[in-house]
Amino acid sequence: QVQLVESGGGLVQNGGSLRLSCAASGRTFSSYSMGWFRQAPGKEREFVAAISRSGGSTYYADSVKGRFTISRDNAKTTVYLQMNSLKPEDTAVYYCAADVGGGIYYVPRKYDYWGQGTQVTVSS
Repeated sequence: QVQLVESGGGLVQNGGSLRLSCAASGRTFSSYSMGWFRQAPGKEREFVAAISRSGGSTYYADSVKGRFTISRDNAKTTVYLQMNSLKPEDTAVYYCAADVGGGIYYVPRKYDYWGQGTQVTVSS
């Protein structure tokens, strides 16, 4: 069983920055690929970013490429999402997810474990 706990969300002005963290339990964090997704009210959950088991490969949605950076610290069993140049359209609940098979996926159903989510609100 893997437990994921997100933190770092909040209210920020247009153009501001936030760093989200996702702390994972479990003995084999380094064998999981990790992803960040977000869900705005009335919309489907959408892919934001993913990172390979070692952290050597990263993947981004076009909407956040160049503004967001995903990273991980396997010693701390934590994955991060640095969000810069935030826009009002980035407002959503952000979720981290783990795939125990180590694959990189862009759809939520492929991930095995999810955190409870953290709210990010960008004011205009």
